[in-house]
Amino acid sequence: MKSIRRGQHLITLMMLAFLIGMGVLIYKLQTEAAFYFSHSSKVTLGCVYDRNGDVLFDPDADKDTYGAKHFIDVGNFIGDNTKQMTNTLVAQNKEMLTNYSFMLGAQEDGDASIHTTLDHDVNRLVYDAFGSKNGCAVAYNYVTGEIYVCLSKPSINILNHYTDIESLEEGSMLCKVFYPTVPGSTQKILTTIAALETMGTEKLSKKEYECTGSYKNRSGDIIKCHEESGHGTQNITQAFANSCNPFYAQLVEDISFPLFSIRRVYQRLGYNVNDSGETTLNVNGIESFTASTTLTDSRDFETQWGCMGQGKTLVSPLQLMVWQSAIANTDGKMTTPYLIDHATRVNGDVTAAAVTERSAPMFEVETAEEIRRIMLQNGTENYAELLPGTSVGVKSGTAQVGSDKRENSLLTGFVDDPDFPVAFCVVIENRKSGEVSTSQITAKLLQNLKESLK
Repeated sequence: MKSIRRGQHLITLMMLAFLIGMGVLIYKLQTEAAFYFSHSSKVTLGCVYDRNGDVLFDPDADKDTYGAKHFIDVGNFIGDNTKQMTNTLVAQNKEMLTNYSFMLGAQEDGDASIHTTLDHDVNRLVYDAFGSKNGCAVAYNYVTGEIYVCLSKPSINILNHYTDIESLEEGSMLCKVFYPTVPGSTQKILTTIAALETMGTEKLSKKEYECTGSYKNRSGDIIKCHEESGHGTQNITQAFANSCNPFYAQLVEDISFPLFSIRRVYQRLGYNVNDSGETTLNVNGIESFTASTTLTDSRDFETQWGCMGQGKTLVSPLQLMVWQSAIANTDGKMTTPYLIDHATRVNGDVTAAAVTERSAPMFEVETAEEIRRIMLQNGTENYAELLPGTSVGVKSGTAQVGSDKRENSLLTGFVDDPDFPVAFCVVIENRKSGEVSTSQITAKLLQNLKESLK
C-alpha cells in the first residue's frame, strides 16, 4: 500500500514538473519569439518614429519616398537592420519592431513600432548647422530624461545601402555622442564639484591663486594658461569662467584638497579612475563609454592636467550632458536619459512605456547649488546669446587631441527654466578661429527646440 502511495506521489510530482515546464515554455515563446523571429527574413519589421510622428527608420525606405537625405542626421544613431552597425537603436531593439507574435504568427501589416522622444526637425537643423565641420551634439530634458537631439558628423546615408562604404569618412558609422572624447576645460566642472565636496562652499570661495600666464608646479613642470599675460589673482568663480589652468593646478596641489578625495568624487560620478572598474551607462541598449582618467600624484603634471580635461582623461558627450541634470535639479541626482517613449506590439498594444529614473546622490545639495550658481554666472556674463531672456549655465572647453595637437571645441550646460529644462553638450572637431562655434550651434539647438516644444 505504501509503495502505491509513493508511486502516486511520484506521478503527481512528475505531472506538476511537466505543467511547470510547459508554462515556462509558453511564457518564453510569448516573450522571446519576437527576438528570434526578428532575425528571420520571413518577418517584416515596423518603423521608428520621432516625437511628432516623422519616420526615423523604415525597412522599406527609398529615396523616392523620403528624399535623398531624410535619414542623414540619424543614420549612425537610429541605424538600420543590416547588421553593419550594432550600437544603434534599431540593432539593439529589433525585437520590438518585429511583426510577429506567438499567438498571431507573422503579420505583413502588423503594428509593431518604436516611438521615440527625438525631434527630427530640430535634429536636422543642428546637423546642418555644423556645415563642413565634424562633431556631435546631444540634448535632453534633465527632469524627465527624454532625449530631444542626438547627432554625429560625419554620418552615413542608409539610403545608399552601403554602396559608398569605401569612401566614407572615418567615424561615419558610429555616433560619437556615446564614444570617448578629450573633455578639455569642461572637466573643470567635475574638479570644481570635487573641491566643493571636499572643502565646502565657504572655504573654496575664499581660495585665491595668482595666474601670471604660467605656473611651475611642485614637480617643476610648467602649466601654461591660454591667456599668456595671465589673469592675475583669481577666485573659483573667476577661474571657472576664464578656464584658468594655473589656478586649477594650484587648487589640485592644495593640502586642503587631497588626491584621494578627488578620486572618490570622480568615482561617485561614474569615472573609472586608475582602472578601478567600470560602471555602465546606456540608452535603450545603446552602450556609452565610461568616463576614465588616471590620477597618481597631485604634484604631477599628468594628474593636474587630467583634472583639467587633458592627459589621460576621456569622457563621452552623453556623460558630460547627464551630469548637468544633477546640477540643474540642485539635488546631486542624475536623471537617466532615454530615447524610447513607448513601443507598440504587432497587435497595436502599447508596451515599453518610458519611466523617469534618477540615480543615487552623486554629490551634496550644497555642492549642486554652488556649482549651479557658478555656471549660471558664467552663462549670464559670457553666453547671453544662447537663449536671449533665459538664464543658461555653461562651461566651454578646448581639448588638444592627436599627435598634431589639433583642437576640439566643447560646450556643455543647462537651461534654467522649469518650462524648458534642457541640458546639452556640443563638440566641434578640429575647429579653427573664424569657423562656426559651439555657441552658434548651441544657440540654434536651444532656440529651435524651444519653439518646437511649445
